Amino acid sequence: MAIVVRIDVELAKRKMSVGEFAEKVGLTPANVAVLKNGRAKAVRFSTLEAMCRVLECQPGDLLEFVDEDAEELLS
Repeated sequence: MAIVVRIDVELAKRKMSVGEFAEKVGLTPANVAVLKNGRAKAVRFSTLEAMCRVLECQPGDLLEFVDEDAEELLS
């Protein structure tokens, strides 16, 4: 997957549980797990905004583009 979700990193920095985060953002813990594990196909901007507001971060702190083609060339 070319987009890596870094929610777990931001949660760890803040010592916040998935349950607490889910409640504050307005998601179910199961949907947070889908996002965290990279299984989501899309994220609404309103959800991304809520996540950034709760974690006091920027979207780039939660999402990272990884060029898989470049990584394969380096291997």
